[in-house]
Amino acid sequence: MCRPRNSAQRIHAAVIQMKTPVLRDPCAITELVDWGIIPTMIEGESHTSGVILHKGSNGESETGVWICTPGYWDCHVTSDEFCHFLEGRCTYTHESGDVIEIVPDTAAFFPKDWKGTCRVEETIRKVYMIR
Repeated sequence: MCRPRNSAQRIHAAVIQMKTPVLRDPCAITELVDWGIIPTMIEGESHTSGVILHKGSNGESETGVWICTPGYWDCHVTSDEFCHFLEGRCTYTHESGDVIEIVPDTAAFFPKDWKGTCRVEETIRKVYMIR
């Protein structure tokens, strides 16, 4: 969960490239790439952005930080994805009716072919790993 820090506690937010990529202070990352609007919107216009920490050489895996603004859309997870939500609030509803309430400091695993909807009430920030 992202916590307020005073200037003495502030760690410079950065992606450090080395044999083992490191992401310092994912809550403070501000140099983001615009990833556009969710293409399957039902209501609103959820805008996404983020930073990739690592992407496998053949695209087989990816990890980074993802940010999404409020809105409501159809969601189809095409690869296994682990998420640790740092900020915001949203609700994932599986097509079976199962509901997952996301609040700060929630971890969730979405298996490949998970289908349902996502409603973001408050901009979310998550660290993710796709394989």
